[in-house]
Amino acid sequence: MNIIEMLRQPWPWYVAGPLIGLTVPALLLLGNKSFGISSSLRHMCAACSPNIPFFKYDWKSEAWNLFFVGGILLGGIVSALWLVAPDLIRVNPSLAGELSSYGIGIGGLVPEDLFSWQSLFSLRGLIVMIGGGFLVGFGARYAGGCTSGHAIMGLSTLQWPSLVATCCFMAGGLLMSHFLLPAILSI
Repeated sequence: MNIIEMLRQPWPWYVAGPLIGLTVPALLLLGNKSFGISSSLRHMCAACSPNIPFFKYDWKSEAWNLFFVGGILLGGIVSALWLVAPDLIRVNPSLAGELSSYGIGIGGLVPEDLFSWQSLFSLRGLIVMIGGGFLVGFGARYAGGCTSGHAIMGLSTLQWPSLVATCCFMAGGLLMSHFLLPAILSI
């Protein structure tokens, strides 16, 4: 198996997880930097809107974070264009059955009945994409960071607020997937 074929295959958790986890010591050893994605939006806003008091800080000292996020974006583009697995994405049959009970078909990487331009202009699409996006952004700001910053960086550096935030993220995800999402999907 050549390297391109290896990159096209889904990586098991026991390979991908430690590789993600190794970013923490790498960032700490290479420059005493903290891993997190949501803060990069604030840095971009500070670069574009320096007259707003909330954005008046030395964002240039955190410019490495913008390059890091740019690398994630570039990696996603490269993966989507040249490293797509040739096999159809396999979805657990029980999930496919549950989604079909709500009238949502499985096809591609995400269900197009939920995530498409046509779906965006439906009530269900507005709630899922716009409402969900707002709540994720608000929650990341309110919690002082996103799941990657708290669960990957914060927990590995033994920060109590990150443990609380990660527990809340998990509880919110469980409540959403078991109670709120079925109600939204039945609309």
